[in-house]
Amino acid sequence: MRSPLPQTWDLNRFFEGGSHSQAFVQFLEGLRADIAVLEQELGRLASGQASNLAASLPSVAGLLQKALLKIREADSFTACLAAENQNDKQAVILAGQVRTIGAAYASASTRFDDLLTRIGSVEWKALLQHPELQGIAYPLAERRALAAEKLPPEQEALVNELAVDGYHGWGELYNTTVSKFRVPFEENGAVVELSAGQAANKMHSPDRAVRERLFHSWEERWAEHADYCADALNHLGGFRIKLYERRGWDSILKEPLAINRMSKETLDAMWGVIEGGKDVFVRYLERKAKLFGVRKLSWHDVDAPVGQGSIHYSYDEGAQLIVEQFHRFSPKMADFAVKAFENGWIEAEDRPGKRPGGFCTSFPIHKETRIFMTYAGTASNVSTLAHELGHGYHQHVMNDLPALAQEYAMNVAETASTFAEMVVSDAAVKAAETEEARLTLLEDKIQRSVAFYMNIHARFLFETAFYEERRKGLVGTDRLNELMLSAQKTAFRDALDQYHPHFWASKLHFYITEVPFYNFPYTFGYMFSTGLYAEALRRGAAFEDQYVALLRDTGRMTVEELAHKHLGVDLRKPDFWQQAMDLSVADVQEFLRLTE
Repeated sequence: MRSPLPQTWDLNRFFEGGSHSQAFVQFLEGLRADIAVLEQELGRLASGQASNLAASLPSVAGLLQKALLKIREADSFTACLAAENQNDKQAVILAGQVRTIGAAYASASTRFDDLLTRIGSVEWKALLQHPELQGIAYPLAERRALAAEKLPPEQEALVNELAVDGYHGWGELYNTTVSKFRVPFEENGAVVELSAGQAANKMHSPDRAVRERLFHSWEERWAEHADYCADALNHLGGFRIKLYERRGWDSILKEPLAINRMSKETLDAMWGVIEGGKDVFVRYLERKAKLFGVRKLSWHDVDAPVGQGSIHYSYDEGAQLIVEQFHRFSPKMADFAVKAFENGWIEAEDRPGKRPGGFCTSFPIHKETRIFMTYAGTASNVSTLAHELGHGYHQHVMNDLPALAQEYAMNVAETASTFAEMVVSDAAVKAAETEEARLTLLEDKIQRSVAFYMNIHARFLFETAFYEERRKGLVGTDRLNELMLSAQKTAFRDALDQYHPHFWASKLHFYITEVPFYNFPYTFGYMFSTGLYAEALRRGAAFEDQYVALLRDTGRMTVEELAHKHLGVDLRKPDFWQQAMDLSVADVQEFLRLTE
């Protein structure tokens, strides 16, 4: 790879001029026109003007998918603009326009789905064999079944329209709140104002005194913002509860499970294995506390490095490590990573004004992705980079599929990302030249197991409890803190002496409106990818093409069907999950041996 690599992304490739791009304005005008044509055709079919509804479906599905690709392109562009500069007010305006257009598209999609329910079962089965529909048969059948459980299309359309300034508006309010968030921190004799992303990175400092000071300030600042966050969270939750009640849905998990194409049996089997395997992770936390010279760990210690905490990777070194390890597993995935690094697909620069966290988003018309993060050179940053590149590769191998067949769920999306992360972290541990470096890298790997088995579990427990209380009325900030503390203590088996009561305020995932319960899919992806990784080690080079085949199927079957077809396992039973847990436990046992 060439050096130095660019650390800022190229968005002009899509629409030159950033948030003031005239090309993007024209693109949105074209998108509005496309949706108007789609709505006109749907109206004609709904009114019975078309002689044969089934015969018209392939062409209408084509219009729907054309608009879908453009919606995704526009949404990705505005998301990138807002992330790279949270002070870009024009980006916020453009994002609002895209949401409005998206609401019109969602309403048209609802009408399209309603038309699917009007086609008789015999005619339906024959219709799915049409050459233009075979590639999207699964998502069409899925939409048809779900439409039968929703409100009449006119009411669902009204929900979509009102959600722009209501439901999604509360999510945007949270984003605005975070954009103003600053943590004062004394460094080298001067007080600096850290953004949320910069402060989160410093929470990984090997210096416990630094972490302690920062965490105290972090909690203090979130307490000051808590009322705004509580308003947003309560109204997001209230919207979902009332909508589900109107639809006749009695479970708050019905939608997130449907979105993730998984059953409650699979979810319960996964959590059951995790609950049964936590003892060894408690021992890990206890050992880590001993190494730090404290009775119990505090929240800010959980992700802190052990051993040679000063390991630092320049951006180019981190990129080279990722490419080398990808290549050992899959030359195709390595080639994709090189392309992303060299062509300005990644925004990694450490600077103020950026939003916290990391993400990967796709531009399906250009068949490219963009990755966002703030890179500070830690082993965790390298893992995050590999994680997001895994997302990008997932989309890359699906670019030639029909738009509806590319709509894979979050849980399998997190499978691809955590698989890529695992390829890099496991290889780095094995290649460590000293025992101290091996310990540091192994511990970084274990931190992810703790995150998925304990931290994510706490989020799931918190949201479950929150929705139960929200049904009775608004939940105040003090009670939200209590629910969060209770969830964390349960998930971590009371292994810590200090927790993060305002985590519900500081975590963006609770405020994402597109996917409710933005938590358990991460754990699913981690454990599923662990099982996949074990399979990759067993099959060797032959697994590369099999892995691509699995990824390409993620938008056209349930996770249970996916696992049965490509791995021959039943996800509703604990066996597969236990095998994945055993690999994670082996890492902890090695850590305990190295630190005796």
